[in-house]
Amino acid sequence: MLDALITSKTRIKLLLKFFLNSGKQDYLRNLETELGDNTNSIRVELNKLEDAGLLKSFTRGNKKIFQSNTEHPLFSDINSILMKITGLDELMKRVLNNVGDLKQVYLTGDLAQGNESEIIDLVLVGEINREYFNELVIKAEKYIKKKIRFVVFDTEEFEEKKTRILQLNDLLLWKQLG
Repeated sequence: MLDALITSKTRIKLLLKFFLNSGKQDYLRNLETELGDNTNSIRVELNKLEDAGLLKSFTRGNKKIFQSNTEHPLFSDINSILMKITGLDELMKRVLNNVGDLKQVYLTGDLAQGNESEIIDLVLVGEINREYFNELVIKAEKYIKKKIRFVVFDTEEFEEKKTRILQLNDLLLWKQLG
């Protein structure tokens, strides 16, 4: 759907990567490996996004590091559009807010890496009603027209295995405060 509005697949990947996770920082060579695109097309799109003020950059050593510009007037609008297109907004409203004592939810897989995907991969941390959660997932999948895969850990088990479970690209979607 996003490709109907934005013709550059590289730009779409960069928007997904930086605007779904505003804290994400990355540099050109790593983006080349992660996104599977050539360096030149990534550099061109990064420069366009930076010139538009949507990305900002700084230098760390000999690397130019990019991240989203959360101060840009369109940041929240772009984030909202991406949340809607990926189905994450409906997932949050219809499922995650209604399943029990959920402490954290991480987006993993292709979407977390900035790639469009028909599958939403989640890591859930907390105590939930799994039967009810499965019912909500089935309904949400029909509504957002994507498959949802998930794994659930209790808080203690997650803390023990956190470094093995999570990757650099994984995105904290939701965290219960308090």
